[in-house]
Amino acid sequence: MVVGIIIGAAIFVQPSEINRHVPTVPGVLSVWIAAGILTLCGALVCAQLSAAFPRTGGVYVFLKETLSPAFGFLWGWAMFWSAHSGIIAASSVILARYVAWFIPLDDTGIRAVAIAGIVTFSFVNYLGVRQGSMLQTVVTISKVVAILILLGMAAFLATPAPHSPTAPPPPPAPFREFVLAVSAALFAFGGWHMVTYTAGETRDPVRTIPRALLIGTLTVTALYVLLNAAYLYLLPISRVIASPRVAADAAQAVAGPRGASLISALVILSATGVLNGVILAGPRTYYAMAREGLAFRWLASLRHAIVLQALWSCILVATGTYRALFTRVIYTEWLFFALMAIGLMRLRGRLAFVPVTFAIAAVIVAAIQIAADPMQAATGLLIVVLGLPVYRYWHAHH
Repeated sequence: MVVGIIIGAAIFVQPSEINRHVPTVPGVLSVWIAAGILTLCGALVCAQLSAAFPRTGGVYVFLKETLSPAFGFLWGWAMFWSAHSGIIAASSVILARYVAWFIPLDDTGIRAVAIAGIVTFSFVNYLGVRQGSMLQTVVTISKVVAILILLGMAAFLATPAPHSPTAPPPPPAPFREFVLAVSAALFAFGGWHMVTYTAGETRDPVRTIPRALLIGTLTVTALYVLLNAAYLYLLPISRVIASPRVAADAAQAVAGPRGASLISALVILSATGVLNGVILAGPRTYYAMAREGLAFRWLASLRHAIVLQALWSCILVATGTYRALFTRVIYTEWLFFALMAIGLMRLRGRLAFVPVTFAIAAVIVAAIQIAADPMQAATGLLIVVLGLPVYRYWHAHH
């Protein structure tokens, strides 16, 4: 699940955004390594908390137990309205865009296919966690094998793209641009914490979940660095920056149009995996909240939570854009991740290098992302803040 959720479709569309902020080969690879290190730090924080609280609910449980029930409620609230449903919506849009590689679709058609994807995989998970997790396992194995095949093609069949030896190297990217690039990369790493949502349904979660987070995060970081090195080997960096489908262009450089079609199919498969995994994980938080009286009682049924999540995600697809969806996800999640690290330090009663470093980095990532688009961020943060009066009302009347 860790590898399957993290390796989604974003790795096949985000490199152009990252390279725009950091237009050098060393800079690009540094961004992916930095994002991997941050993700690993977050995973280690999450692993310690999941060992202390091996219950279904994930970040909701961690914030509730270490800081306050109000923070736990706000996480669940933000998940539903912005973060988690936004990931589902954005992933379904990527899925639909790559379906359009094979079947011409206009904007309305892309939204319709995205909504159909949400409905389909929500129904699979509605049937039960075993069906959803079996599908996740099959898709994860398939797409990792496909990525390895692409890397093998780049290593053994391709010739390097021409790079101008006389062009002066661009100046180092300012700190703000580097952080914005890392933020875009972090969206491709998103989902590492979601395996903790199913702790209550996992055998021996105290050992299994930390091991899954550590091995899964290191595996994904290695694959991402290698895959981006392959992109930059096969294509000039200017083409990577301009490309909306960098993986397809890289495959075409190796194997022509058939290679581009193969990688487009891989993106569809990859988006299928992340869409199914995120749909599988989210309702466990709403389920935990309902059982503790912080949401409607009927959400204590996982099936009801899956239906409600699907409905709102479809509305987001119908009304929003991909860029608006994924940027809101980044700053919303990372503000709560900083609180999660603070909660771990409060639980342990001491400062420690990993949670302190992670909390500071999370605040910087969120702050610079917010500053890049203040109006959009104000809307997203307002939704989160509105959860406070809702929590007080709910707490007083239930």
